[in-house]
Amino acid sequence: MNKAQKVQFVIETLQKTYPKIPIPLDHKDPYTLLIAVLLSAQCTDVRVNKITPLLFSKADNPFDMIKLTVEEIKNIIRPCGLSPMKSKGIHGLSKILIEKHNGEVPKSFDELEELPAVGHKTASVVMSQAFNVPAFPVDTHIHRLLYRWNLTNGKNVIQTEKDAKRLFPKELWNDLHLQIIWYGREYSPARGWDLGKDIITSTIGRKSVINEYFRKK
Repeated sequence: MNKAQKVQFVIETLQKTYPKIPIPLDHKDPYTLLIAVLLSAQCTDVRVNKITPLLFSKADNPFDMIKLTVEEIKNIIRPCGLSPMKSKGIHGLSKILIEKHNGEVPKSFDELEELPAVGHKTASVVMSQAFNVPAFPVDTHIHRLLYRWNLTNGKNVIQTEKDAKRLFPKELWNDLHLQIIWYGREYSPARGWDLGKDIITSTIGRKSVINEYFRKK
């Protein structure tokens, strides 16, 4: 297969595997999505989905969030890890949303990335899932899989995002981002990987990755 054929094989396989794409993080609007994505840094979506109902029962909008102290927020979100940094970020960005954006989450990458504790990946997730703007947020699953599939050199997530945007049609970015995440979790994880169930890697994967898999077996 040439690279174009590999890309098409990935698209078709993911569309067959995930014709309906679940949303990993529970949320009801752009603000609750923003907070959930922020909390998901170095934390599983499952754990985040257990913590956000506790947080959102007290504050599901920036106006109520700034009524909580940073310490109160930290105590609630502690199980998600990095709670000192995340609690300051949540309180700080909520204040900025009120002061600069009338309490609304801005619909631009630049304005989102200006918020405390909001990096490019978080902004990309919000833009794609809340506002349906094409984006290709790269997490550890996407970074790992595009390297295994020989679609990027795997040097860093910045390069992986550039390669993904270059290879895949823009109108598919938002769906593919989620489909690759689910595929990575179910069929091509970092640990407990069963190549026999991973049809994409076994079909188009990097030879060095596949050889390393068998050496470990």
